[in-house]
Amino acid sequence: MSEKKNTSLAVFIPVMLCFFTMGFVDLVGIASNYVQKDLGLADSQANIMPSLVFFWFLLFSVPTGMLMNKIGRKKTVLLSIIVTVLSLLLPLCGETYALMLVAFSLLGIGNALMQTSLNPLVSNIVTGNLSSTLTFGQFVKAIASFLAPYIAMWGATAAIPSLGLGWKVLFPIYAIIGIIAIVALSLTTIHEEPVEKSSGFVDCFKLLGNPFILLCFLGIMCHVGIDVGTNTTAPKILMERLGMNLEAAGFATSLYFIFRTIGCLSGSAILRLIPEKTFFAISVCMIVAAMILMAVGTSQWVLYTGIALVGFGNSNIFSICFAQALNHDPSHKNEISGLMIMGLFGGTIFPLAMGLLSDVMGSLGAVLVMAVGAVYLACFTLKIKKA
Repeated sequence: MSEKKNTSLAVFIPVMLCFFTMGFVDLVGIASNYVQKDLGLADSQANIMPSLVFFWFLLFSVPTGMLMNKIGRKKTVLLSIIVTVLSLLLPLCGETYALMLVAFSLLGIGNALMQTSLNPLVSNIVTGNLSSTLTFGQFVKAIASFLAPYIAMWGATAAIPSLGLGWKVLFPIYAIIGIIAIVALSLTTIHEEPVEKSSGFVDCFKLLGNPFILLCFLGIMCHVGIDVGTNTTAPKILMERLGMNLEAAGFATSLYFIFRTIGCLSGSAILRLIPEKTFFAISVCMIVAAMILMAVGTSQWVLYTGIALVGFGNSNIFSICFAQALNHDPSHKNEISGLMIMGLFGGTIFPLAMGLLSDVMGSLGAVLVMAVGAVYLACFTLKIKKA
């Protein structure tokens, strides 16, 4: 990256490894499908798992912004990865519904800490086009996301039998990578600007009184709702309409993350060439088209096209919303970061609504819920500020 501050690859690479660790949260999509199959859960019960992961963003994001003011961003990121590694070790102790709920809760808490602290930490190593750099971080995160279904599928079909882990082999693999990330970041020196005044809860939430900050917050809620919704629902659509088994339908999750990864990588370059508002509008058009295809599609290639479109289109929404909010009020980066990450609570609201409606209407009900988020993003496009 050209816009460096205290920077070298020795600093940039450990930070990007933390973004890879951030992607571990997306394993909840394929994992919830396997847990549902193993325990015979209804859709509404299974969707509690991804919802629970993102519930903790509501409780921990703003306090994490305040914690960063006290101990710094780097130490907060390290704490987040430690919690994440613990969450990955718990499923190795069993597979009861209660244990998986606890594990996914810890995964959500760790990710809330990480997303709140890691994104503003990037501003300490780069200057200039923040949204482009955050998008590159999302590209690295997406690599971990789309690998999860493949690792789970490999574990379920070809893992070493003596391990006895099956699809759960992805947990120790990701835990080891998390430990490497802890060591790498611990050995990296990152200079952080001092915080002149610590904010309280009231001061943080007052920032939502700013109309533009509120719009960005709602935009992130819709982004993550579509993200988690597609991650969880895409395999179910293929199983329902095409009669696929879970292992074959799991490719839908990988397809989504492959195109999200491509979108993040290309987006980090495109955002240097065209205005954020223009690229945001193009991305939203892709999401809207994807919702239509997933709602009415009955053939494999129509559904795959819809999943690919939403993967590419949704890949840059978070980075643009986040960067727009931070640039709107740079003096409150930690507090705004906490508020924006609290918006990931949309990952709780959307799957719950999708689960309830899909119990009644099938996969179409889930797509209709995601379509509401797509409509909001289309409206929000008009408010995006030109960089």
